[in-house]
Amino acid sequence: MNMFIKSIIAAAVASVTLAAQAEIVVKDAWVRATVPQQKATGAFMQIQSTKNVRLIEVQSAAAGLVEVHEMKMDNNVMKMRAIPQLDVPAGKNVELKPGGYHVMLMDLKAQAKAGDTVTLKLIFEDENKKQETVDVKATVKSLTTMEHKM
Repeated sequence: MNMFIKSIIAAAVASVTLAAQAEIVVKDAWVRATVPQQKATGAFMQIQSTKNVRLIEVQSAAAGLVEVHEMKMDNNVMKMRAIPQLDVPAGKNVELKPGGYHVMLMDLKAQAKAGDTVTLKLIFEDENKKQETVDVKATVKSLTTMEHKM
């Protein structure tokens, strides 16, 4: 009986741990391939969270500088700028895509070639200032892949 109770407690603890880890989900992460000598590219993905969070930072060993950017029309001119944070409302899908919100990888350490993988560390903050880090493996996709063109 004692072993049975221990098993139930262990299962309960494991399920709580898994639930906590699954609060923020990142799907379909990819990076646009580059040509030789190109020093910047974009990373794109879908982010969902069970609670309100903000993406406050992205890090990657593949680049010297990583920023979250937005592209939007301003007086009939498309402008791109870094933003300090990106809100991810609870239960909503936030899509980072060409022509919209995206992650800029600048001062690339090497060419991003189709089939490679780029590791990104996404740092989120909730309303109580508690931070959570999500490690993402983004596949590098060819410049000629039609679905990824702007």
